[in-house]
Amino acid sequence: MQFYEDLVVGDSERFGAYPVTREEVIAFAARYDPQPFHLDDEAAAQTHFGRLSASGWHTCAMTMALLVERHQRVGHQGLGSPGVDDLRWLRPVYPGDTLSVEIEVLSKRRSQTKPDRGLFQTATRVYNQDNVLVLTMTSHAMVRTRDPGGKD
Repeated sequence: MQFYEDLVVGDSERFGAYPVTREEVIAFAARYDPQPFHLDDEAAAQTHFGRLSASGWHTCAMTMALLVERHQRVGHQGLGSPGVDDLRWLRPVYPGDTLSVEIEVLSKRRSQTKPDRGLFQTATRVYNQDNVLVLTMTSHAMVRTRDPGGKD
C-alpha cells in the first residue's frame, strides 16, 4: 500500500508499455476528436504529421490507463485529482508506438482541513519506444494518509 507518508520528494519511477493501435486511434478520434489527420491516412499524409496520428487527448487517456495500472499494482491510496498544469504534446504519437510513463514527485503537503489526506504534485513525462518525449504535464493529486494525526 502506498500512502502519503510513502511519497518522497525527488523520487521518480518509469513504468508501463502501452501499445498504440491503429484501430484504437481511429475509434477514439471518431468519438472524441474527429479531425481528418486522426481518421484518414490520405488526409494525415497532407499534414505536418505525415501519417495517421493519435489525438493528444487520446495520448492523455493512454497515459491515464498506465497511471491507474501502476497505482493498482502498488496499492496507491489515491483520492482523485484537482487537475493538471502545463500539459504539452511535444511529438505526435503514431499507431505502432509503445508508450511508457515516468513520474517524479515534485512536492507534497498535508491537507490543512482534512487530516485523512495529503496533496502532492508530480512531473509526468510520457515517452515512445525510442525514448522520445511525447507528452509532459504537472499533475496534482490527493492521497490518503496512513496516520491522520501525523506530521511531515
